Amino acid sequence: MSAGLTEAIGSMGAEMRNDIRNYITAGDESQWSQLPQGMVAIHCTHSNLMKKMIELKFDLHTTIGELKARLHMHCGTPACSQRLILRDGGQDIAHMDDDSKMMGFYSVESGMTIHIIDTDPFSMSRGGGLEDVSLIQKYKMDDETYEARKGTVRQWIKEQREADPNWKPPKQNNFSGNPWQKQPPPPPQGAAEEIPTGPETVEGIEVGMRCECQPGARRGEVAFVGEVAGLSGGGHWVGVRFDEPVGKSNGIVKGETIFECMERYGGFLRGKNVTVGDFPEAELDLEDTDEEDEL
Repeated sequence: MSAGLTEAIGSMGAEMRNDIRNYITAGDESQWSQLPQGMVAIHCTHSNLMKKMIELKFDLHTTIGELKARLHMHCGTPACSQRLILRDGGQDIAHMDDDSKMMGFYSVESGMTIHIIDTDPFSMSRGGGLEDVSLIQKYKMDDETYEARKGTVRQWIKEQREADPNWKPPKQNNFSGNPWQKQPPPPPQGAAEEIPTGPETVEGIEVGMRCECQPGARRGEVAFVGEVAGLSGGGHWVGVRFDEPVGKSNGIVKGETIFECMERYGGFLRGKNVTVGDFPEAELDLEDTDEEDEL
């Protein structure tokens, strides 16, 4: 606890200090109530390690020898090099020296601390050996070893320069202009291609001509050519009166009759989907279509 905090608490009245104590320790009496009978949750500290192992759970029937074997996996100190001291509230209350005794023999309770003393003078944990990563020697390959390796970047560059003395490594960023300038985002994957809708798209198509329409090779007669204000997308459309009920329209758009036909015998298509010519009536596939460029 810092000196400033200690001084601040010391200046408080007894009642306020008691309120703070009650707030901090609220629920402590029920902290371990969910543990199964015969189980304890203990903390562990180590003579050579900074870390504290919190709430390790053990059965009270566990022998000290078995306990040491379990602690070996947590701290790295072999069981034969461990000396265990049971502590409660920072005070030593028992030396757990008999490996044949069970933890219950030492009256271990949840919340107590077992301090592990590493007795090995050559232990890897001494001097921060298991915690201080700065002590780990990093592997560094010398130039002679690297030159002898095959398939390296250095070898590839050397081969390129031997084949072409003027060869230069490619740049990582192949764009011109300000490298910090925000680049426009790519078009969304699967985005629909923009469909031409100008008058040139219906050039040569006239009312009364026989036609064949895609998809489905549906045949019919051109009943309208031009713009329709009520259709989304704008631009020029071709109104077709089909020979069979294979369309999506009856020739009426938002209450305005563009051309006359029966229900599903009409459709408005883009010019790219309409081919005019000698197309006599034929039996057609009545499968419905769902194209964005047909209404």
